[in-house]
Amino acid sequence: MVSAPGVWLIAGPTASGKSALAARLARQIGGEVINADASQLYADLAILTARPSAAELALAPHRLYGIADGADAWSVGRWLRAVLPILEDLGRQGRAAIVTGGTGLYFRALTHGLAEAPEVPDSVRAAAQARYVEEGEGAFREALRRVDPAAEARIAPRDRQRLVRALAVAQATGRALTDWQAQTRPVLPPGQWRGIVLNPPREPLYARCDARVAAMVADGVCEEVARLARRGLDPELPVMKAVGYRWFAAHLAGTLSLDEAVAATAQDTRRYAKRQMTWFRNQATDWTRVDALDPQLQLDRVLGSIHGTGAP
Repeated sequence: MVSAPGVWLIAGPTASGKSALAARLARQIGGEVINADASQLYADLAILTARPSAAELALAPHRLYGIADGADAWSVGRWLRAVLPILEDLGRQGRAAIVTGGTGLYFRALTHGLAEAPEVPDSVRAAAQARYVEEGEGAFREALRRVDPAAEARIAPRDRQRLVRALAVAQATGRALTDWQAQTRPVLPPGQWRGIVLNPPREPLYARCDARVAAMVADGVCEEVARLARRGLDPELPVMKAVGYRWFAAHLAGTLSLDEAVAATAQDTRRYAKRQMTWFRNQATDWTRVDALDPQLQLDRVLGSIHGTGAP
């Protein structure tokens, strides 16, 4: 058994091998894997969100994968409330927790804390929603930039839910959401966790992104997307914004060929990977970097980092 800290945080871009590494590490040190990917929470999209394979699931216990219904929108705060009892339980058992995924804000909530703003009145939220629809994203972003420039800068394009929330909080409280979130205390104290970022070379990573999307088709992604589309859910729900959903849905609706849907999804996946790499480069500056893509080499370098051996 390898001596290791109680909590491991394994982050990185999509298709970099996080799931495989986390499962192998959990088996090696007798731990459990905990999901830190917002899309992989939802039961509806196992294939499109590349949830861990059956072989990976067999290596160690996995938590918080596919546990949410697509009609139920999860926030960072809700994920944090779900993960803390698991971490406490594993700590009591003396078992390691391997928290892995690509959602940077989940890791930040653990290492820096999360201060949620007060509840916003329904009338204020509805007014902000209506303003977004009436003015469009460009004008809405400009309004948000005037009251909370940091939030406007970090919220991804077309993320209507977070844009509306940020403006509604500022209007309802007279204080920027960024300011509310700055009042935080880390959930995981320093010294009780170890951070690993998978940071592979860009071109091989992009090739893996393309290969993953192609494999999804053979695995039945069109059928999976069709089942979700038949539910008629609100298009603003997080599950409906999973990378690739709109392209495969467009194919099923007859407006895109399958090849076009695959190409568009692959391009969005590469763009998403690039954003993730940028985020972790800027936000996890002191975490151990692992640039390998081979699963065994990744594991060797992670285990080597415990005693300062092996080049990360």
